[in-house]
Amino acid sequence: MSNALYYLVAFAVVLGVLIVVHELGHYLVARWAGVKVLRFSVGFGKPLFLRRAGRDGTEWVIAAFPLGGYVKMLDEREGEVPPELLHRSFNRQPVGRRFAIVAAGPLANLLLAVLLYWGVFVHGSHELRPLLGKPPAGSVAEAAGIHNGERVRLAAGQSLETWQDLRWLLVRHAAEADSIDLEVINAQNEVAVRRLDLSPVRESGWEGDPFERLGLVFYRPQIRPLIGKVSSGGAAEAAGLQPGDEITGIDGVPLNNWTDVVERVRRSAGVRLEIEVLRDGRRHVLAIVPQTVEERGRSFGRIGAAVGEHAHSGPELTTLVRHDPLTALGKALNETWEKSTFSLAMMGRMLTGEVSWRNLSGPVTIADYAGQSARLGLDYYVKFMALVSISLGVLNLLPIPILDGGHLLYYVVEIVRRRPLSEKAMEIGQQIGLALLLMLMAFAFYNDINRLISG
Repeated sequence: MSNALYYLVAFAVVLGVLIVVHELGHYLVARWAGVKVLRFSVGFGKPLFLRRAGRDGTEWVIAAFPLGGYVKMLDEREGEVPPELLHRSFNRQPVGRRFAIVAAGPLANLLLAVLLYWGVFVHGSHELRPLLGKPPAGSVAEAAGIHNGERVRLAAGQSLETWQDLRWLLVRHAAEADSIDLEVINAQNEVAVRRLDLSPVRESGWEGDPFERLGLVFYRPQIRPLIGKVSSGGAAEAAGLQPGDEITGIDGVPLNNWTDVVERVRRSAGVRLEIEVLRDGRRHVLAIVPQTVEERGRSFGRIGAAVGEHAHSGPELTTLVRHDPLTALGKALNETWEKSTFSLAMMGRMLTGEVSWRNLSGPVTIADYAGQSARLGLDYYVKFMALVSISLGVLNLLPIPILDGGHLLYYVVEIVRRRPLSEKAMEIGQQIGLALLLMLMAFAFYNDINRLISG
């Protein structure tokens, strides 16, 4: 499968699942409330697939434009309703039932996120440990005194298991605090506290990767450049590189770390390299031209060789994170709640100008992340789906007319006023909501295109 097709399929699965779950929330509560459902559509526009099923003859549709979906219910505002079916019309339902039907879509997405996280936590996943690498010169992390190989035990007094835990804690604290204390331990079991300045994240408007801005990098282990496998048909095989060879230098520059070898090869696509190897105690020089590989619009070199399994020395890089079902449920609920509230907070800061609008992402960026997470493994892909499901649920709960949250706002006003808003007021609200939504989509698409151009 080509790279573009792989990413497209990964994106389509995420989008399809989230749309179906969202609309299923509306559908099931509408059926529970006794409302007749005319159509359940995944996508908008011309139907590509249509089938009638169920007691009410509901149309189940897959439409041409897949970015969304809808559940069409019997409603006097959208057409004539036979007198015998008036009691099953959406607009004739008490405001509490209408509120429940509309709220069910976003809540279904949030519930899906809880279930996905719960599944990952129960099944278990191998995660990177919170090991810090040598920070770039002049970075905030260097100023904090961080050294290569230190493992973060506590951040702001909270214990950590994984690199992702560290990332999430730092991002959350950067929204509120100017600094955070990291309790670290090194290979000699010496404990120290590093105070990390978080202000650069906010000062940048949250643009880019916060870890990159702070100079936090993952630990770079010392890996002997000892060849474990040579791919058939690759440049390494053609040049005579063999399993068991140890690379000692490239173009006369001594190298003793596999990471340095990889970096040199990646930036030398199509360029002839003289690679010095040690084989059975004897020195050999092999001429290798790395093959050019295209990925995500970038070119890099590859020779088709992998490091040996026992070349790494140092602390274990990964840990298995697994919880019993009850603990996993608590963690899943907490994960969903924290990410939901954080998303709302970031949207609020975007309106006040504290967070750059360049952080908005459209379908191209989401498709890119979907493909990347799928390549990393099923657990990463499932967690990515949970995160997007949270974003979809939170977005739809915003009080913007045309979104579910806008309709919920109408119903709250109706409860307070004890009568519904006028058709004219709701029509104006829909037009304003559509304009806002189109503006958000334009920003998101612009950011997607800008990221593609800038890389």
